Amino acid sequence: MSKANEFLKSEKNSYGKIFVDINYAIDNVSPFLDESILKRRKYVAKLPVLKRYIELLQTAECEINKGGFFSKFGNDKYIDLLDDYKRDNTESLSQLVKCSQCQCLNCTANCRFDSCLGCRDNSNIVFCDHKKVNISKPDNFILNLTNNRTGIDDRYVVLGVIQDVDRDSKYIVIENIINKEKFILHYYPGISEDTYGEITNPEEFDFVVSTFQSLE
Repeated sequence: MSKANEFLKSEKNSYGKIFVDINYAIDNVSPFLDESILKRRKYVAKLPVLKRYIELLQTAECEINKGGFFSKFGNDKYIDLLDDYKRDNTESLSQLVKCSQCQCLNCTANCRFDSCLGCRDNSNIVFCDHKKVNISKPDNFILNLTNNRTGIDDRYVVLGVIQDVDRDSKYIVIENIINKEKFILHYYPGISEDTYGEITNPEEFDFVVSTFQSLE
């Protein structure tokens, strides 16, 4: 099998499954959700990007398969074209991968949470009780924050974001990249800038800790 054929097989297997899973989910939830709510789901808005990529994969496969012996020397151009498309649509394709693994994918509940509107790019919901709490986990979400105890600017990786609709609050779980020390803070997403605050209520803090630890 040529390098181009191996590439096409791998891409079709991975993205083809995501495409089928998302289309199946849309068919499942459409009868139970208002159209305006359905259109707010990221995987619905971004699906045409994946559909186009699947079509490009199929076209490239046909062109390669119908070529003769000497065509294999020009097959790299198909890989280059597909790589260009993926690079131009990295954000949408990466998000669709996350959406295919999201707890919201097949959900038809009357949602009390922020859902896709509150989900960061390249993030998805990994836990939801459909009543009070959900937890999202982002990829490559790094914060530069000043440690109040030391006064030193540190870099932190975000491990998760917890939404508690009963308290109308969000919390963020972060880990220091260097010493691996973890913190949990109030999280206030903003239009231009997010802000954070200390959790002063011990009961509230313990609840957030236990909720997050239930995933580990």
